[in-house]
Amino acid sequence: MRAALRRLPALAGEPIRILRQPGLREGSRAVHAGSFLRDRRIEFNCSALEFGRVFVHEVFHFVWLRLGNGRRRSYEDLLRLELAARARGELGWSAEWRKRALRSVDWETRSRRWRLYCCESFCDSAAWLYSGVRRHAEFTLAGRFRRRRRDWLEAASARGPFSL
Repeated sequence: MRAALRRLPALAGEPIRILRQPGLREGSRAVHAGSFLRDRRIEFNCSALEFGRVFVHEVFHFVWLRLGNGRRRSYEDLLRLELAARARGELGWSAEWRKRALRSVDWETRSRRWRLYCCESFCDSAAWLYSGVRRHAEFTLAGRFRRRRRDWLEAASARGPFSL
C-alpha cells in the first residue's frame, strides 16, 4: 500500500479505513473491492497483485464525491468528446461494461447510467495513471485518449490537493 500511496497526487481529508473482506459481493457478482463513502471505509477482496490498482480506483471514489460540479462536468465533456470520436475501450472493466451499455440519450440527458459511467471512468483513469501498473488486460483505451485523460487529471491535481 505504501508504494501506491507514494504515487498518488496530493490528497486532503479525513482518514479512510482499509479492511480485508473475503467473499465481497455486489449482488450476485464477486467484486475486488467496495467503497463505503459515508462510513469512510474501503473493503478489499483482491489479490496482492491487483491491490495497488484497485486501491487507487477505490480512493478516487472519495475524490469524485468531493470533486465539485465544475470539475465533474469538465471530465464529462472529455468523455463526450471521446464518444463523438468513437473511442472504444476503457481503462478498467468497471467503466468498460458501463460504457458498452450507454445510449446517446444517456449522455444527452446526463442519465444516472451516464453519471455512473463517468464516475467509474474517472476512478479507472486515476488507477491507470497513479497505481504504477503500466500494462493490464483491462487497459484497452487508445493511446491518444489515454494522453488526454492523463492531461486532464494532471491539470486537475495541479489546482491543489484532491479532497477526500
